[in-house]
Amino acid sequence: MTSFVLTVQCASKRGIVAAISGFLAENGCNITDAAQYDDLETGHFFTRITFTAETGASPDSLRDGFAPIAQSFDMTWGIHDSGTRMKVLLMVSNFGHCLNDLLYRWRIGALPVDLVGVVSNHMTYQKVVVNNDLPFYHINVTKANKPEAEARLMEVVESSGAELIVLARYMQVLSDALCTKMSGRIINIHHSFLPSFKGANPYKQAYTRGVKLIGATAHYVTADLDEGPIIEQDTVRVTHAQSPSDYVSLGRDVEAQVLARAVHAHAQHRVFQNGHRTVVFPASPGAYASDRMG
Repeated sequence: MTSFVLTVQCASKRGIVAAISGFLAENGCNITDAAQYDDLETGHFFTRITFTAETGASPDSLRDGFAPIAQSFDMTWGIHDSGTRMKVLLMVSNFGHCLNDLLYRWRIGALPVDLVGVVSNHMTYQKVVVNNDLPFYHINVTKANKPEAEARLMEVVESSGAELIVLARYMQVLSDALCTKMSGRIINIHHSFLPSFKGANPYKQAYTRGVKLIGATAHYVTADLDEGPIIEQDTVRVTHAQSPSDYVSLGRDVEAQVLARAVHAHAQHRVFQNGHRTVVFPASPGAYASDRMG
């Protein structure tokens, strides 16, 4: 039995669920997990359904059969083979906590992706990347060569087949053109102090102001810097007895965890953009266990 994921978003109408379940039943498919959300404010409907199909069913044949139904409801949709892992390209500068965390999770099978390489504007983590048997691409970025650097980045994306770019503390601002071209396909991570503490040493600024919660935000990258639709967030509590360096250490831990959860959700097709927000469905039962076994 082959397992698939069906994702659908469209204007909310009567009969959507019936049409989907009817199609799956008629094609010998069995629903194993389903989540749906009807946004009453925007009038949009979202659903993610995992199902198994009889031997011989292919994503292409299922897509061909479902296309008329999708057209009738004007759906944005996809049918994905659960056994095919998303190709992901990582980008990093000089802070390696998120990179190392993602590499470890990928290496032990806890992150359901195929890493296709790491891009950096520095040489700091070349050895780490190469030791993980991954391609390392050094693309230096300056104000003068930024268009050429981004063109080189897109060459790497296209040649590697990368479906998602993850900015694992990559400290260069991407151009509006690149953000538009890769809309919904770039995830970034940063501390959650924004917009309160901008610029250098945000954790020192937070310490000075007596902040009691440190957090991290993972979001899709848009032309609006650090303001894209949020995928995942978390916080950790701090006290007056802790130092600015403690804040930094705790912040790095929560950043790594939040980014990993965001990548996991996107790779499993659990995230839907809903205007400036997202709909994020929970993982299917056994999803994390099956990833570890992969």
